[in-house]
Amino acid sequence: MAKILVIDDEKIVRMAITHKLKKEGHEVIEAEDGEEGIEKYREDPADLIITDIIMPNKEGFETIKDLNNEFPDAKIVAMSGGGKNSSENYLDIAKKFNVVDVFEKSFEWEEMLKIVRKLFPK
Repeated sequence: MAKILVIDDEKIVRMAITHKLKKEGHEVIEAEDGEEGIEKYREDPADLIITDIIMPNKEGFETIKDLNNEFPDAKIVAMSGGGKNSSENYLDIAKKFNVVDVFEKSFEWEEMLKIVRKLFPK
């Protein structure tokens, strides 16, 4: 199975995603913002990065841009629950940042798992 780095400032969201991915047999690494996520990826590259867009310190677009510059082959999936704008606006922008897929944070678990299964079939 895959090693997946989950970057999200909301602990409960990280924990929920981690739980679902581990149940699927994946190894999961967690980071609470883009700075920590990039450092963890440098130390131990993952097969997939799932990152939130709206975060403190280093937000998702900057994180994706920096990861793409430093690791052009990194597979990145962006997620967003919105903020001042709807999540669709953020996810439409994220698609222009060389991500492999996007999903809304108010997702059904199956939506996220479908993306992961497509990238890493059993």
